[in-house]
Amino acid sequence: MRTYRLVIACPDRVGIVAKVSNFLASYNGWINEANHHSDEQSGWFFMRHEIRAETLPFGIEEFREAFAPIAEEFSMVWRITDTDQKKRVVLMASRESHCLADLLHRWHAKELDCDIPCVISNHNDLRSMVEWHGIPFFHVPVDPQNKQPAFAEVSRLVKEHGADVVVLARYMQILPPQLCQEYAQQVINIHHSFLPSFVGAKPYHQASLRGVKLIGATCHYVTEELDAGPIIEQDVVRVSHSDSIEDMVRFGRDVEKMVLARGLRYHLEDRVLVHGNKTVVFN
Repeated sequence: MRTYRLVIACPDRVGIVAKVSNFLASYNGWINEANHHSDEQSGWFFMRHEIRAETLPFGIEEFREAFAPIAEEFSMVWRITDTDQKKRVVLMASRESHCLADLLHRWHAKELDCDIPCVISNHNDLRSMVEWHGIPFFHVPVDPQNKQPAFAEVSRLVKEHGADVVVLARYMQILPPQLCQEYAQQVINIHHSFLPSFVGAKPYHQASLRGVKLIGATCHYVTEELDAGPIIEQDVVRVSHSDSIEDMVRFGRDVEKMVLARGLRYHLEDRVLVHGNKTVVFN
């Protein structure tokens, strides 16, 4: 079913839900799903509605024009998207295959409603797997002594392929600040740690040394501050003193795949609203 997704964030006050609902009802808009959240700490209100597109008498551009006065009245930060327009997802990876393979499988099985125009990697290891799916693979090696040319090429490829979102599926390079700014809230990363604990390299080794009883993974938006962007999704698995570092890595890979897939799905379905360095996720 084709739907429009109306996503709103604005200063909280009386009458927001009534105003939006009355607007939709006046045009015979049929609401399939409605989500609301009032954040007392920040004083902001968050909303997500799914509306059956065929019940409205106009298209998405006319919707934007008709809704604009209400958005201005309530100082809304808002967007509306059409499920008929699939988001374009550029995947990036290095040598580890588990997250990339999982996303490609889900896409191939039509579990992810998106287009994947290409995969970019700083190594050639995963080329055959990607090309088996009929997706173009671009090898962009990164010179540790001069990374700028590589990231200029990455930026060019992302633009050329019209990416709506970039997913770092265990891409083991740090994006430069310019890219983080240019694609704010459009780059999703999976970190093999239950952030904010054990940031940086080898988190499972760090966790093992601390004798933790839970390890996990974190899906978050990429910002200039390493491993500190708004968190979309997290999960954990229990471990014990008898588990080796290799066991933890194996357990962790399973969690990473699930967390990244869920986080990407939430983003594709416009379920994530970012406010400051926090998210509201209507899942």
